[in-house]
Amino acid sequence: MPFPDFDPVLIHIGPLAIRWYALAYVAGILLGWRYAVRLVKTPRLWGDQKPTATPEQIDDLILWLTLGIIVGGRLGYILFYYTSTLWEAPLSIFKIWEGGMSFHGGLLGVIVAMIFFARANKIDLFKLGDLVAPAVPFGVFFGRIANFINGELWGRQTTAPWGVIFPAGGPYPRHPSQLYEALLEGVLLFVILWFAVHKKLWLQRRGVVAGLFLAGYGLFRLSLEWVREPDRQMPEFLQSFLTMGMLLSLPMLLFGAWMVWRGLKEPIAPAVPEKAEA
Repeated sequence: MPFPDFDPVLIHIGPLAIRWYALAYVAGILLGWRYAVRLVKTPRLWGDQKPTATPEQIDDLILWLTLGIIVGGRLGYILFYYTSTLWEAPLSIFKIWEGGMSFHGGLLGVIVAMIFFARANKIDLFKLGDLVAPAVPFGVFFGRIANFINGELWGRQTTAPWGVIFPAGGPYPRHPSQLYEALLEGVLLFVILWFAVHKKLWLQRRGVVAGLFLAGYGLFRLSLEWVREPDRQMPEFLQSFLTMGMLLSLPMLLFGAWMVWRGLKEPIAPAVPEKAEA
């Protein structure tokens, strides 16, 4: 099927172009922020424990995470996929409006931001990750939809009836792998984490929800890399069975599985009694 006639720019306001890609980031951050606030305001999810953070702390945290997403996502894209940019056109690193963001780089940026925030606010890092993880699929979903609208990150050639002929992808139909990722890494992963948080009450188990996110995303990404277009910077003889996405996702899967295993083995931590006022 032909690629829909999408305009990557929603609207022009004078010289300013508002792009779907930018709106995807805004929507993902805002929805994730409000969902995290809702989680800490739901006492049933925490049992006898005190919520990891207050709504006011989450309001502060979102600024740290946004910076981590932007800086980490952009630097990760350059370092993982277009390293030559560092010496060929270093100033283009700052042109984030032209696109080019890496999920794995953004994840590393978020982790660094959480480390600094956790230290500054004396919050357990794993528990903070448990609170942030359920909100991440919002951004993943909208980001992948924006990738599809931009006609980028398409999949390998296919004869499937839902194959799409992307304008910059040659004359043959390709897997709309962006939509596959939106469904698996966005919708399905959100449902899994929602079940873990709201039904299993795993926010009370240190690191389990964060580990489930890492393992789930890593597994889905590894599976979908088989239908994504191979990375151009990988040696040609490796492209049939190895991609940069696989190299970056396998550690996520392994470390996430370890976090889930470790967290489920630990007993649920009892509530920490608050000091009585003098």
